[in-house]
Order: sequence, then C-alpha cells, then structure tokens
Amino acid sequence: MRVPVHSQLLSWVHYDESRRQLRVGLRSGECYLYFQVPASCYRELLQANSKGAFFNRHVRNRYPFQHLCSSAQPVVLAAPHKTK
Repeated sequence: MRVPVHSQLLSWVHYDESRRQLRVGLRSGECYLYFQVPASCYRELLQANSKGAFFNRHVRNRYPFQHLCSSAQPVVLAAPHKTK
C-alpha cells in the first residue's frame, strides 16, 4: 500500500519487506523501485523530519534501482482555489 508523505520531493512511498524493495513516487511524477533496501532504512525514512533530504542522503544512488514511470503532470501539494 502506498503511504502518502509530506515532502517537497516525495509524494508517496511503498515498502515490500519480503522483497526488500522500496517504491517511491516523486512530486515530479517520476516513480522508482529500489532494491535491497533494509526495513530499518524504510522506517527511518518515515520518521525523518525531512523525508526528501533523507531519501537523497540514504537511498538515492546507494541502492540499485529501476525507473518505473513518468508523468507529464507533476503531483502538487494542493490545488489553487479558483476565484470568480
């Protein structure tokens, strides 16, 4: 199950403990699958004050990965209010 996260970089994360795989969705619409990620790293990511900074320091470029998807529409934190 995807876990929404409050981050300027990340939109959601999903961890498969039996496979040690971490899926991440970026606000840009990009999705990645990281392999051989310890469960402790996932737990620390969820507890980090800055999830994006933790991801950049402890996951990105540290584990093998596969690019899964990209979207022309980036994910936004909130839609602007329309005025009449």
